[in-house]
Amino acid sequence: MTSNERVIDVTDLRRVYGDGTKGSYEAVRGVGFSVGRGELFALLGTNGAGKTSTVEVIEGLAAPAGGRVRVLGHDPYTERDRVRPRIGVMLQDGGFPNELTVTETVRMWAGCTSGARPVGEALEAVGLQRRGKVRVKQLSGGEKRRLDLALALLGRPEVLFLDEPTTGLDAEGRRDTWELVRRLRAEGTTVLLTTHYLEEAESLADRLAILHEGRIAAEGTVDEVVAAQPAQVSFELPDGYFVGDLPPLGALGVDGHEVEGRLVRLRTGDLQRAATGLLVWARDAGVELRRLDVRGASLEEAFLRIAQEAKGSAREPERAKEMAV
Repeated sequence: MTSNERVIDVTDLRRVYGDGTKGSYEAVRGVGFSVGRGELFALLGTNGAGKTSTVEVIEGLAAPAGGRVRVLGHDPYTERDRVRPRIGVMLQDGGFPNELTVTETVRMWAGCTSGARPVGEALEAVGLQRRGKVRVKQLSGGEKRRLDLALALLGRPEVLFLDEPTTGLDAEGRRDTWELVRRLRAEGTTVLLTTHYLEEAESLADRLAILHEGRIAAEGTVDEVVAAQPAQVSFELPDGYFVGDLPPLGALGVDGHEVEGRLVRLRTGDLQRAATGLLVWARDAGVELRRLDVRGASLEEAFLRIAQEAKGSAREPERAKEMAV
């Protein structure tokens, strides 16, 4: 964390839909993390992983079924009056009145916000200063997301919740939003971000957590999460050669491999050692390694591997039933 002060503190959070009986669904199953002042923390996860269910409790929109949540030292649900004036929330859908203009919408929202910044300043911050007279129903999807962000920033929040902030934005709009978020963080705003764009999390987050089925599957800085995943070397076997003709894979630092036709993929935690050993072998054997691809692990690969491993675990009971029949 960038500060010793825990602005957001979540411990063993649980959220259940239903009355706790057999038909109930536990969407969040013991989630815990902390966010320091001025830090940007990203929550990632597959659809239905529990991101929105988690964030709604932290925002104070719902009570937890178990565990403890503190925002700025207060319970965001039972002490909402002490938390709400100090936070900004950008939901996935703001639900604006379609017939109001952009300026009228911001002015209406400002009337309900303590210490609201001027309307023009809010619109300029998100690039909507020239769209003030346009009715909300005439805005594009990306422009509506910018309006959502303008309203979240009206009260100069200490803590900003961003739920899929760049959905619907073009590449330029996404980059502009990233720069705005970076400026806010540099000024000391604490940001909790949920996003489906892994590049967004990779670019902005100080730390992140990947949720799956209501639990945290991985947490840390981007580098820490990525480092836990293997790098990869892939190539096409030369004509007349087989995997058994390669140097001993263990000696190359290879942890596992896959073969699809003539294409070989090697997984390794020591990319330089594996690639060097393979290239030296190819040179000495006088062969060309076609379709050679050497790459370190990425956040996308870490995310997909977690999802795949979880799917594999989910299939185990099914396999056990099939074998028992």
